[in-house]
Amino acid sequence: MKKFNIRKVLDGLKEVSSSTPSVQVGPQENHLIQETLQSDHFQLCKTVRHGFPYQPSSMAFDPVQKILAIGTQSGALRLFGRPGVECYCQHESGAAVIQLQFLINEGALVSALADDSVHLWNLRQKRPAILHSLKFNKERITFCHLPFQSKWLYIGTERGNIHTVNVESFMLSGYVIMWNKAIELSSKAHPGPVVHISDNPMDEGKLIIGFESGIVVMWDLKSKKADYRYTYDEAIHSVAWHHEGKQFICSHSDGTLTIWNIRVQGKPIQTITPHGKQPKDGKKPEPCKPILKVEYKTTRIGEPFIILSGGLSYDTVGRRPCLTVMHGKSTAVLEMDYPIVDFLTLCETPYSNDFQEPYAVVVLLEKDLVVIDLAQNGYPIFENPYPLTIHESPVTCCEYFADCPGDLIPALYSVGSRQKRQGYSKKEWPISGGNWGQGTQSYPEIIITGHADGTVKFWDASAIMLQVLYKLKTAKVFDRNRSKEDKGSTEASDEDPFAIQIMAWCPESRILCVAGVSANVIIYRFSKLEVTTEVVQLVEVRMQYELNDIESPDGGGGEQTPALPTPGASPQTSGPPSHPSTSSNNSDGGNMPCLKVRSTPLKQSAGYQVDLVVQLVWVSGEPPQQITSLALNSSYGLVVFGNSNGLAVVDYIQKTVVLNLGTVELYGSNDPYQRQPRSPRKTRQPSGGLCDINEGSATSEDRCKSPTSVLMSNSNLQQFYNGGGRGAKMSRKLSLPTELKPDLVLLSVCPPRGANPLDHRDNSFSRSRSSSVTSIDKEAREAISSFYFSDTFARKGDSSLTPCLYVGTTLGTVLALALTLPPAGEQRQLQPVIISPTGMLVRLKGSIMRMALLDSTGLMLPPAFEPWFEPNVTADGEEREKVRKRRPVSVSPSTSQDLNESQYAVVCSEKQAKVISLPSQTCIYKHSITEASFILRADVVQMSQGVCLACFCANGHIMTLSVPGLRPLMDVNYLPLTDMRIARTFCFTNLGQAMYLCSPTEVQRITYSQDTCENLQEMLGELFTPVETPEAPNRGFFKGLFGGGAQSLDREELFGEISSGKASRSLAQHIPGPGGIEGMKGAASGIVGDLARARIALDERGQKLGELDERTAAMMASADSFSKHAHEMMLKCKDKKWYQF
Repeated sequence: MKKFNIRKVLDGLKEVSSSTPSVQVGPQENHLIQETLQSDHFQLCKTVRHGFPYQPSSMAFDPVQKILAIGTQSGALRLFGRPGVECYCQHESGAAVIQLQFLINEGALVSALADDSVHLWNLRQKRPAILHSLKFNKERITFCHLPFQSKWLYIGTERGNIHTVNVESFMLSGYVIMWNKAIELSSKAHPGPVVHISDNPMDEGKLIIGFESGIVVMWDLKSKKADYRYTYDEAIHSVAWHHEGKQFICSHSDGTLTIWNIRVQGKPIQTITPHGKQPKDGKKPEPCKPILKVEYKTTRIGEPFIILSGGLSYDTVGRRPCLTVMHGKSTAVLEMDYPIVDFLTLCETPYSNDFQEPYAVVVLLEKDLVVIDLAQNGYPIFENPYPLTIHESPVTCCEYFADCPGDLIPALYSVGSRQKRQGYSKKEWPISGGNWGQGTQSYPEIIITGHADGTVKFWDASAIMLQVLYKLKTAKVFDRNRSKEDKGSTEASDEDPFAIQIMAWCPESRILCVAGVSANVIIYRFSKLEVTTEVVQLVEVRMQYELNDIESPDGGGGEQTPALPTPGASPQTSGPPSHPSTSSNNSDGGNMPCLKVRSTPLKQSAGYQVDLVVQLVWVSGEPPQQITSLALNSSYGLVVFGNSNGLAVVDYIQKTVVLNLGTVELYGSNDPYQRQPRSPRKTRQPSGGLCDINEGSATSEDRCKSPTSVLMSNSNLQQFYNGGGRGAKMSRKLSLPTELKPDLVLLSVCPPRGANPLDHRDNSFSRSRSSSVTSIDKEAREAISSFYFSDTFARKGDSSLTPCLYVGTTLGTVLALALTLPPAGEQRQLQPVIISPTGMLVRLKGSIMRMALLDSTGLMLPPAFEPWFEPNVTADGEEREKVRKRRPVSVSPSTSQDLNESQYAVVCSEKQAKVISLPSQTCIYKHSITEASFILRADVVQMSQGVCLACFCANGHIMTLSVPGLRPLMDVNYLPLTDMRIARTFCFTNLGQAMYLCSPTEVQRITYSQDTCENLQEMLGELFTPVETPEAPNRGFFKGLFGGGAQSLDREELFGEISSGKASRSLAQHIPGPGGIEGMKGAASGIVGDLARARIALDERGQKLGELDERTAAMMASADSFSKHAHEMMLKCKDKKWYQF
């Protein structure tokens, strides 16, 4: 006891005396470990963004380059080529992208934004950049049109005017089509905004302009007047041409399509209502919903395609959004899962005046991208190769693993490939442009995402690509059909009762452990064989320490059914059937789990198969607290989880609870916090407490006793670490001393924190930050925040390594528990695991986030693991036990006596980090990471040059510190915490990689490694590849002779400054972009700017030199050819006389 107090005082003195952020004790320590990591090994940059573009608003396709562009409501631009080639760009203003137009086969893209700016993007570089911008001041942009192989962009505005912009210089032309010139002079009303502009496929000099009110005008560009005007009494949404330029089709707000002949102004030649019911008396069909877009595509053989979105009848309530494909007399209505944002028909030719030959339709939905094959019967969809299903169910947590075992990805892929749906189109994915990067980074990377519907997805994230490998549905373990009266038992997580909250994974043994929001833990083993599980094995745990004392003092609470199965012949049989018949809707609600494990046989296909389910049950009418921390160790065969009540250790080999303990009881009498207001337990605590166990006072006889309970008061503490041998009853009967009864009455009036289900839902996936809230209630409710299994020195001054479990709490304490494991083989199945507490290791400010161990040379000591084996084959069971593998500790205790220390424990909390020397348990380094903010995520990671501690702070800073010296190596203000999603999903991994969810549908990957930043340019794919533009369609002899066929127009002469004059300067402002060399001139001065300018200049110079080389080579080839021909001529003519020529 005295010994402990002295150590505590010393620790306190040490903390008070540390005025500097880093404390280094003893020069010898510094000298011993040579830290290899330096600040120049670190650089932070974004690498790649995966997933579906969040809130998409527009789309464009380059039919020659075969590149798809998607714009979003937040100003983002996502470009997709062949699977694995994708790119993300962002408009600085963040305004919504209302329209996109490719400069087809030019490697450029025009974007129009809701803030009335137009931008030209250069796609010929790996990271596209803006070359020019034009910001309109007086008019609002509503529609843009760029004809194929033209450099003049038409921009329609809300006022009904049309301006022309030269896309090379991004300067406005003086040529303007004013709305009042376009419409009838007699018309008194404004025609509304411009909703469509396109040129006649057969005559570039004729422009069709659609106004919202229903007026369509054929404008003659040369004569600057309207040739024809077509009026309809319903608003127009879109217009499309027939390729011969004699007809066009309009879609209207009443669900009709009108087809017009260009020479007939009066009325349309045909009116169609695709989804309207036709009345028999010849009246107009009843109106339908607006047809938002229509496309009119022709084929050489057969009928044209009319493809439209919207237009459904108003009486189809609850019908899903549809795309309608009309082909001849057949009409196919294709239902979509989400509302349609836009669609595009992919055609064989980029020329609008040729037969279009459509082969696919790309449909952009609010949360999906669907590509339909038009060439096959039934219009099947293509299998989407992009990782766009991250958000299929909302992501609730993520883990990221770099440098995994090499056989993992093939194993997951082989089982995942069997899960694929059938019925896709047999053809190749049509968006196939670009080229993959030439990166040399080859280590395997895996991202695991947990979702709100209980699914877990494994993704191959190697070499900055992302591909789904395998999908696990954890909800299959539970009964889904809950009765209405049972609903009360899942109030805390009623919306998503199966949501995944925390995941722990051992890549070497492939054991996966997930904790759900309904206070359940499921342990999975990986198998290549299919199996049918007759009964899902179940263990139930009661964890409600603050409340257990409130059970009726006369022992009435002891009447309940045992909360845990009797570990004996069949631990799995006492699952939900053993619940009392009085269900959770009674006032007591005791022993009910939140979810009911299925009682029917479970067919489990190859992949992850459930091994054990652990459930926390209701106690005294209160739901179990959500699990806040989780860890597993495959070598020890243990899983540990904790919440605001305490922790439980489960032996998943024997399927038993080894330890179930309240946080208070971890401390025993050495508890540094005064918790009397919360629980009356202190008054009857024996003087020894945990200290008796530390000093070895528990007799061997006591240790051998079969404990009566795993949950116990401090008076039973000498037995709790005994682990529940065979035949132990896992229930708790409690009879309290009579003098405590008055206190109990007082306590029961106070509702416990967490009883309110809304409290759970509001921050169902956030980490509880007790340290930053000065609340007595939270102090009393110390939660378990982190765990770490390792082979280390369990006690101060130990000379040998033993398996240990470190426990970190929200109040900044790290406690150690020593594990005594039975020998491998048959004994491991029979003998109990014994856990004994060894006291407090260290205390820090704030909740403990991360713990790790280093050896005496500063190398990371990974936890022991068991290699993977096939669990469904029993023949080699004995062999299997022999290969239980421990990674060796680099310095054995005997050789380290000269060094005094053998290991270093790195502990990081929300506020600070400390390095503890073991086994002396002295703090040798300390660093205060943040004062004003707090850390959201911390990981001890292996870089290629050494080990470091990486932290992400709530104020947006990403920091790395050397270990064990805790020197700051990098501190970048990267991203302020804008929502809890980032905090919930941010994770670091080895080799300088990190990731987080930047939107509900997208994963952003970043790197903090200088090596990766330098190689990133090589790793990124190329969007632009040199492709020959297809030949223009042949005009034919007679068309050429009689003036038919396409009419060309000299737009340069028409829109140039000489003929049209200069545009008004106040109309729009030209802004040079940063993408070109002119943008670089205005860039930041200094060495970085100079280097960037020099690099761009060199690139351009290299490009010009390359072109010069090509020209020189062509000239040399031409010269060779000329001399060859001259020589042949000379030989031919050598013997001829002059009169023979």
